Amino acid sequence: MKILLPHPLLSAGLFLASLLLSASLAPPSLALAAVMALAAPQVMRAMRIDPVRVRSPRAIVTLAGRVVVDVLRSNLAVAQILVGRRADRVSGFIHIPLDLKDRYGLAVLAIVITSTPGTLWVEYDRARGRLLMHVLDLVDEETWVRIIKDRYERLLMEIFE
Repeated sequence: MKILLPHPLLSAGLFLASLLLSASLAPPSLALAAVMALAAPQVMRAMRIDPVRVRSPRAIVTLAGRVVVDVLRSNLAVAQILVGRRADRVSGFIHIPLDLKDRYGLAVLAIVITSTPGTLWVEYDRARGRLLMHVLDLVDEETWVRIIKDRYERLLMEIFE
């Protein structure tokens, strides 16, 4: 089974994504989804990419809920900034020290930060363990450090490390 499906979660995700994108359960759609689900993990094996080890599935659900709420809140906040054209808004760059070292955890954190309106992952210094992040409405630097570390990094460490 390990030869046919070296990355079973990737295969399942690709199969479902293909069916959702085609919006059909017709035989050609099922065949394409199956080919993608079987071929992509073989490419991953050839690239010798380590499989993801998830330590806490419960933390994934908690993290997903937080991200959804934060993205919705951030959308509203950015809309208010753009519509209201607040003169007191200050954008800026901040450095956030990270304890998270797992590359998959860092990748998820980059996706979360960049997909949240008003924030952007700019650079990660692996040697220092520091993230450079841009914030559209930078009120208090320490608040942003606490948000990233408490709301996201802690859960990502629970999931991946």
